[in-house]
Amino acid sequence: MKAVRFHQCGGPEVLTYEDVPAPTPGPGEAVVEIKAIGLNYIDTYHREGLYPVERPCIPGMEAAGVVVHVGEGVESVQVGERVAYAGVMGSYAAQAAVPAGRLVPLPAAASYQVGAAALLQGMTAHYLAHGSYRLGREDTALIHAGAGGVGLLLIQMAKQCGARVVCTVSTEEKEELARGVGADEVIRYTERDFERDVMALTDGRGVDVVYDSVGKATFDKSLNVLRPLGYLVLFGQSSGPVPPFDPGILSAKGSLFLTRPTMLHYIQTREDLLERAGAVLEWIASGELALRISAQFALSDAAGAHRALQGRRTTGKVILIPD
Repeated sequence: MKAVRFHQCGGPEVLTYEDVPAPTPGPGEAVVEIKAIGLNYIDTYHREGLYPVERPCIPGMEAAGVVVHVGEGVESVQVGERVAYAGVMGSYAAQAAVPAGRLVPLPAAASYQVGAAALLQGMTAHYLAHGSYRLGREDTALIHAGAGGVGLLLIQMAKQCGARVVCTVSTEEKEELARGVGADEVIRYTERDFERDVMALTDGRGVDVVYDSVGKATFDKSLNVLRPLGYLVLFGQSSGPVPPFDPGILSAKGSLFLTRPTMLHYIQTREDLLERAGAVLEWIASGELALRISAQFALSDAAGAHRALQGRRTTGKVILIPD
């Protein structure tokens, strides 16, 4: 079958479209014929070596398709069933062997593109708003990269919780997108100092929580805009990893809380997985949650998709389609 792999770490150019052996299901696994693939920032971390993986590596952590084979002991899915999954490596391919317990039934009303676009970023937004810090009506949240895939979904979920939402974006177009899904205040960080503006918007108090997927470039100021006992939820590093720092800084700035979560710890059981995935897919189906798919690339042009994502030329979700 065809797949995209990288044999060494580096830029998008290390991604190669090549022939690889088709998978066979082991015990407890199902083989999914992939119809659509979700592109996520974590894919670039694997490719660059920030998150080490065994090579050669087929990247990708999210896809939707149809079950074509099942392994011994599999009862949760059957051949012919439409499914989606997230958090399992190897989706940049025509087929993938996936632990059956990680597969989520895809509702009839949801396309494969929606299935591939919704789960990883949707469940990330869900655990951020309902797990890492449980948002409520009294909270003000700062969301960095508000027009990104997670950002647009997180803004909507934060508003569902009744929170006031401030977010940062880079352009006028992205500001319009963030406001369009409910952001109360939007700061173009390319033109203004978000620390100064956030403190002005909160009358000097600071926000209750910062959701930061940017990392190195925003970390210090994210701490500075928190109220005493506030939470910094650092869930990405698109600008690079945060350098080591003295934890005493958290005390000095107001006994702050810092967490570095990952989605896998919030879907450790199948019950948790189905609850979060089910909520996301149900909200999309009902229209309560707007999912923006901004670009679609052929799997063979995965390198081009990575360049667009890291060049900040995308908003919302980017998906790949097997050739």
